[in-house]
Formats: sequence, C-alpha cells, structure tokens
Amino acid sequence: KTTCSLKDSLINNVPEDQIDQVLKRRAEEYRKHHIRRNANLDVLLIAPSNSPLQYPIHGFTVEPLTKSLIPGLAVGAQNRALYKVSLSVSSGVLSVEGTTDMDLVEGQGQNKLNISTQNQTQLNQLLSQVSYTSTIYHIKTKDFANFMFEDHAVMFPIIIKRSSMPVLYDPGTDINSQVTITTKTFLRYKELNVLIKSIRKYYRDIKIIIADDSLNSQKVDGANIEQYIMPPAQGWFAGRNLAVSQVMTKYFLWVDDDFMFIDDTKIEKFVEVMEAVPELDVVAGGVSRDRVYFKVKYEKGHMEEGGCLSRFIGRSHQALPGQPHCSLVDGVVNFFLARTDSVRRVGFDPFLKRVGHSEFFFDGLGDLLVATCGGVRIGHQRKVKHNDYLQYRKKTEADTTAKLAHHFFENHLKCLKF
Repeated sequence: KTTCSLKDSLINNVPEDQIDQVLKRRAEEYRKHHIRRNANLDVLLIAPSNSPLQYPIHGFTVEPLTKSLIPGLAVGAQNRALYKVSLSVSSGVLSVEGTTDMDLVEGQGQNKLNISTQNQTQLNQLLSQVSYTSTIYHIKTKDFANFMFEDHAVMFPIIIKRSSMPVLYDPGTDINSQVTITTKTFLRYKELNVLIKSIRKYYRDIKIIIADDSLNSQKVDGANIEQYIMPPAQGWFAGRNLAVSQVMTKYFLWVDDDFMFIDDTKIEKFVEVMEAVPELDVVAGGVSRDRVYFKVKYEKGHMEEGGCLSRFIGRSHQALPGQPHCSLVDGVVNFFLARTDSVRRVGFDPFLKRVGHSEFFFDGLGDLLVATCGGVRIGHQRKVKHNDYLQYRKKTEADTTAKLAHHFFENHLKCLKF
C-alpha cells in the first residue's frame, strides 16, 4: 500500500467542481483496463494435494528482486515419523519468514531449501512462510520451482514481471472527447474537402487529423483540423503512423480521403460496441454497400523454413457475444474505429508505401481483437482519374516482389496466400 501527503496528492490538480465526475470516469476506465489487460491469465490457481503436494500451478507473479511469499504450499500426507520437503529454484533464493525454529530449516537465503519436522501441522505452517526473491532483474521472464516430498516431485512456474503503469484515456462527456477522425491524403484535395464537408454536416466539432505527403502541399482550412505535412510520397503506412501518433482521445476513426459521411455513419454506435466489450480493439462497418472483412489462418511451420499465412475474404470466426449484428474477424476494411493505445502497440510498417492494408492486421494477429458490425456505413466518392496519383498508386511488379520479400523476412513466412 502506498501513501502520499495531502500536498502531494494529484487530485489537487483537478478542478474542484469536476472532481466527482473525473473520479467516476477514471474508476470506470480503470475497471475496463483490467478487463482488457488481465483477461484472467493471471488468476492464481492452487493444485489440490492429490499427490500429496499442494502448490500454485498458475498465476504466481513476483516483482523482480522483491521478496514474495509463495502461496498455497502444503503437504497432505498420513502420519509420518519425519516429514522432510525440499524446494529449489534457479533464478532466485528461498527463505522461511519469521521462524525461530532455524534447526528445522536448512538453506535459508539460498536457491535450495530443506525443511524437516516431526509434525505435519508445523510443516505446513513453515511452508506457508516460504518466500521467493529473484536474483535477476528482468521485466518479463520466469523461473521454475521444484517441490519434493519423499517420492513425490512437482514443478511450478514463477512469473517474474515488473508491474506496468495503466495508461487511461479520459473519455470525457461526448463524442468529441472520445473520438478523433484520422486520414491520410496524397494529391486528392478535392476529395479530401468533400470528406471534411461531410464530416462537419454530422460532427461539427470533432477533431480531424490529416497526414499529407502530397508532392506540393496545399493548406486545408477549417476549425479543429490538424494537417501534418510530410516529405513527399512517404507512403500509406508512414502517414497512418503519423496521424495516429497525434491522437489524444481514447479512440480514433480511420477513413480514406475519398470517403464521405452519410446518414448511416454513426460513430456513436461503434463507441457503444467498444464500451460494451472492453477487450475489443477494432470495430468496422461497411463502405457503400460492401462490408469487407477477412479471416486468417496462420501456421508457424518449421523454424528454418518459416510459416504460412492464408487470408479468406468474407469469413469470420464467430458472432461477437452480446452484439447480434457483429462478428469476430481478423481484418476489416479502411473504415474502422480503434483503441488508440492498441494500434500504437502494433503500428504500421512504413516499408509499405503504395499498397497495404491487410498487412497491419497480419502484424496485429494475436494482439488485436477485431470485429465487423452491420448497420454502420460510410459512403465512397465517385472515382476521378488523377494521373499523378495513379502514377504513384499503381503497384508495379517490382513493388510486389519487394513486398513479398519483406514478408518473408519480417513475418518469417515461406508462403502467403490471398
């Protein structure tokens, strides 16, 4: 338990008339943060003494270089003239805390500990006082403890992990404090202005962030618009990284610069789904009449050869529980709402300059929980020929070869099937 003086309390920096609401929002965000990050993976499980050894089989986590009692250690056996157990570890030391019966304990403060006694109750009392201290500093690693009694021997894991700080986004009180709209543009200012005009029809005050790597940039006017000028033709994913890096809200909505908001572009519906399912990282809708999504099959393969990844358009894993119009998938179209912190952890590979979308979801496989939902759509503007744009946008054979070679190394793949 930590304490701080009234003078040092951070709550003093919150406006007094906002404290109650801020505390309420913070508590709710922290609750959802735990749901997302813990996912029941660190639940402590104690093995019943069937062997007759009882010990933690899962969930025993310690701070590096910090003493922690090992929970659940016990022996359940019929009467013996002498009870003798031993514990050993490889990356730490063991001790029996608070005991005065030092003649019963051998190996205090070493990596192997022996306890001998004629009384089972006393043995289990001593076992309840056994502590572990790692002797290595690492932010995420593990040790294994060996626990032996007579012919019975078990091994259980000790997770050595530095506690991480929660990073919470204050969702505020309306859609403008929850969501930022992001886009990347290149030589399509006419389409971009149509997009912005359509956004302002439905969301007058929401922030719009534009990453712009046009050859000759033009200033985009309008309130609450941030335009970031990049070196020319840096590419699709580099622009996405830049735009997302400037987001300060819990969520961002990704749109292409030639999209157009329509009556069915209801960002609030996306937010409702994300708030109802805190584990979800990305939720998408449809573009015009299409709702494009895909499922991925990944086989790790041989260590030397690499794995194989296959993409199946229009396939999903299963329905999203509690959300009848949504399905869990691996990748979606370029119209999606995402948790800012989740996407930043995966990032967009700036190697992919001209063509790339699915690749972000490939990189996020196993890290991003993705859903697609019906009922929310965005419009797509009529395509207009831009010769300069097409010159850069068109994928050449050399681009394809370089991209596949990149997947071969970066993703340790031997085959990629679309």
